[in-house]
Amino acid sequence: MPPKIHQTPEERYVEQLAEEVRRLLERQDFSEFQPFTRDLHPYDLSQIYRELAPEERSHFLIRLHTQQLADMAETMTNREQAGIFENLGPDRSIDVMRHMEDSDLARFLHDLPPGKREELLSYMHLSDSSALRTLLGYPPESAGRLMTDRFISLSADDTAREAVEHIRRSASMSDTIGYLYVVDGNRKLAGVVSYHDLFFAEDDQKIETLMKKRVVFATVAMDQEEAARLIQRYELLALPVIDEESRLCGIITVDDILDIVVSEADEDVAKMGGGGKDIDFDTPPLIAVRRRLPWLILLLFIGLVSGSIVDYFEDTLKQIVALAFFMPMIAGMTGNTGTQSLAVVVRGLNGRKLTASTVWKLLRRELLVGLMIGVSCGLLITVIAYFWQGSLLLGGIIGVSLLATLIIGTLTGTCIPLVLSRFKVDPAVASGPLITTLNDILSLFIYFGIASRFLGML
Repeated sequence: MPPKIHQTPEERYVEQLAEEVRRLLERQDFSEFQPFTRDLHPYDLSQIYRELAPEERSHFLIRLHTQQLADMAETMTNREQAGIFENLGPDRSIDVMRHMEDSDLARFLHDLPPGKREELLSYMHLSDSSALRTLLGYPPESAGRLMTDRFISLSADDTAREAVEHIRRSASMSDTIGYLYVVDGNRKLAGVVSYHDLFFAEDDQKIETLMKKRVVFATVAMDQEEAARLIQRYELLALPVIDEESRLCGIITVDDILDIVVSEADEDVAKMGGGGKDIDFDTPPLIAVRRRLPWLILLLFIGLVSGSIVDYFEDTLKQIVALAFFMPMIAGMTGNTGTQSLAVVVRGLNGRKLTASTVWKLLRRELLVGLMIGVSCGLLITVIAYFWQGSLLLGGIIGVSLLATLIIGTLTGTCIPLVLSRFKVDPAVASGPLITTLNDILSLFIYFGIASRFLGML
């Protein structure tokens, strides 16, 4: 295979690993294959899988242990997981699924056709399928879908010695022992104790005296973004999840939250670009078109209004041809300031709730920002237009138009996501293309309106 150019260190490392795997598979040296892959991180295994040719992947998967396959699958997309299970066949696939985290497996099953999902669930042990059906019963993108039941719970009446013995017996079945959750006889969340405090406690000290009763928690129906914000605000490694009766149902660990933060950020970027949230390098062309085309058709019709404005002011444009030179600049600058304000607002809304004082403070700030930017750019373009056309009045018209449109563009980019957020609509759908197109219409109307008003003086 010819060497690739401009590779990152990570790409070179993965390519070297893949070459070694190919060598071991070709030689059928399975005595070396297991020791070589045993210490590799699941992410590295997934990268090797992607590097291998389709005919090599089956041999690679067959030689991995079940737990390795489960850990690797958890780092991959749903589409890649489906490809792995297709290669493994039904019996091995079910075995691998039993070793996967319930939250990761629930995300995979959610995207399957109902018939295929039920078929896989029917092959599983009753206890496994029941736990998955419970997770799938919670709303998509909720804390309930994200949680795991692999945690350690204690009783307030336990002693520190009893708790440590319980941890030793159960640690392998838990995703974290940093936090230990205290429940009462009805499984209601009563408190939390850190392993650090437990380690330094006296052997006969009761858990009740060690635990903190004020516990930060999520509910099963809470949006996953809000759960992520709780972990961020309180700097937690895990977050307990309770149901309507305050019973402890599971926990959300910080590694799951990192996946959500990245996923939600990618989704917001896609929405702000008007491209749809589920498009990546592997998305088939027809699906990508179906997700992107509606936005573009909507913007096409809105954009026709811009043409109508130019047509309406045709006489003004004929009399002062120089106005056409500055038209793209006026529209472009307005769209740019609107998109900047949109990005600031969407980022600011992530992690805080709106109040009247917050909104007014933001509007005053953005109005002042738009005014200062408008004055700076307006004065600059006035000077440029004066020296180019020799007309101070023309320069003033263009400068004042730019000042007004930049203020309007800044406020548009601020107000639209705030209004959407007020009505419980994701503000990221106020996409950059939408803000830009609306600002094009406003900027051209203001530009030609001001020019027409002073036409007789030129």
